[in-house]
Amino acid sequence: MKVNIDVSAEYKEPYAVIHTDKVTDEIRRIVDLFSGNETPVTALQNEEEIVVLQPKEIYMVRIEGGDTVIYGERQKYRSRKRLYELADVLGKQFMQISKTTLINLSYIDSIEPGFSGTMLMKMKNGNKDYVSRKYLPEFKKYLGL
Repeated sequence: MKVNIDVSAEYKEPYAVIHTDKVTDEIRRIVDLFSGNETPVTALQNEEEIVVLQPKEIYMVRIEGGDTVIYGERQKYRSRKRLYELADVLGKQFMQISKTTLINLSYIDSIEPGFSGTMLMKMKNGNKDYVSRKYLPEFKKYLGL
């Protein structure tokens, strides 16, 4: 792919023009990246295969036994990034609900009262986790409670 950058004071906001004979998956990814819609996340599916996940494919990120585990709809992946690094990359659609867990707010299925002032949050893929007391006020604010 050829890239050309034109820097001039007449441009108040950056914009990109793509000339192509057809729209491919690569072009779609570039458009998403440039438009700020999604930042891809790389993760390990197994010891040899690296996959690229879009934030909309991620339901939950959790620290388990010192490893960062990314949960998709049916699959789970390992990441070499720390939880705070993924929180920065994934953006506003994700919320930290405990010291070890981030969730995609789009995939919350139901919420139940838990023990000691916590809430049990169930995701549409069947995963469950507790919203800890520390993160509960922000979570309730999101829910409008």
